[in-house]
Amino acid sequence: MISALPRLITSRSRRNIIGEWWRSVDQVTLSILICLLGAGLILSMASSPAAAARLDYDNSFFFLYKHMIFVGMGIFGMFIVSLFDAVNARRIAVLALIGAIVIMIALPFIGYEVKGATRWVRLGPLGLQPSEFAKPAFIVFAAWMFSIRHREHNVPAVAIVFGVYIALLGLLISQPDFGQSFLLTLGFAAVFFFAGLSLGWLLIMLGISVVGAIAAYALLPHVRARVSAFTSPNTADSYQTDKALEAISSGGFFGRGPGEGRVKYSLPDGNTDFIFAVTVEEFGFLISAILVILLAAFVVQTFRNALRLNDYFCQLAAAGLATMVGMQTIINLFVNLNMAPSKGMTLPFISNGGSSMLALCFTAGLILSFTRRRPGAYEYGR
Repeated sequence: MISALPRLITSRSRRNIIGEWWRSVDQVTLSILICLLGAGLILSMASSPAAAARLDYDNSFFFLYKHMIFVGMGIFGMFIVSLFDAVNARRIAVLALIGAIVIMIALPFIGYEVKGATRWVRLGPLGLQPSEFAKPAFIVFAAWMFSIRHREHNVPAVAIVFGVYIALLGLLISQPDFGQSFLLTLGFAAVFFFAGLSLGWLLIMLGISVVGAIAAYALLPHVRARVSAFTSPNTADSYQTDKALEAISSGGFFGRGPGEGRVKYSLPDGNTDFIFAVTVEEFGFLISAILVILLAAFVVQTFRNALRLNDYFCQLAAAGLATMVGMQTIINLFVNLNMAPSKGMTLPFISNGGSSMLALCFTAGLILSFTRRRPGAYEYGR
């Protein structure tokens, strides 16, 4: 009887922790996330056989099973991160940023090349892209620095943040990875804007972005090729976007039906960057619109919670992370609709891609942590 007491206390404590988490977490945001992850699994089931067939895999659902593993790992990680209070979640993000920067520095020595870019590192059977984790971690770090500056004006927080931003930008460009560089800049600019900092700093950031874009176009052939494919599709290789537009146009309002898509068998990235095109072809504009509405609802709900938070850091971090997810969604949709050059960016919570899925679930865990209902966290009576 006495020997069973520690186990009973531990069991009750565990139940209390989970119960407290369930009562304090924003259940609307959590429900939207579960719906998005579930939709991603269904769409992976539709797109995986075509991807496996193109690569001559024996198992037609190889990519579906892989996606399921990463979704499971992502949900577990999201839950663990969301259990922490805001201070400890911030510490986790800063540690993730330091770890990602260290690995990115070491990529020329320990990384491996895919499609001409050295962005990945092998971790046992998994290939991970550290820059995916650097983005949300940096947004949290920037929000922390700006919140310190809000309290103590003598701290050179802006200079510190810009130093880390330029270092990250340099590491991303060296891989090269201009899609992630662009998204990182957009997220950083959003936090800058929300923090109400001076126009001068924003102009400096804009200048860096313009110079970087011009240099990328002038010096890197693959960047020039993507821009040419977008601006002059008749004289450049625009095969993927042409196939994506063909899939979207053939989908109609209700689609061809689950598993009945044809264009996905000739669309190289139909299970990753162009999964939205596969969705429209098989499920139609109606279901695709619902998917976009769910992604928009996740961003809007996070902003709604951020506006009501009392803690300045949590406000900036939640709003910055939501902006990053929203901008990634917009970029992916624009690429699928041939409204922007291809950037190799996934549709959040939907596309296949282990690093992207884990990083987005990490982002969601941080958002859930920062927006949890705690004593004094929200405005009185809300």
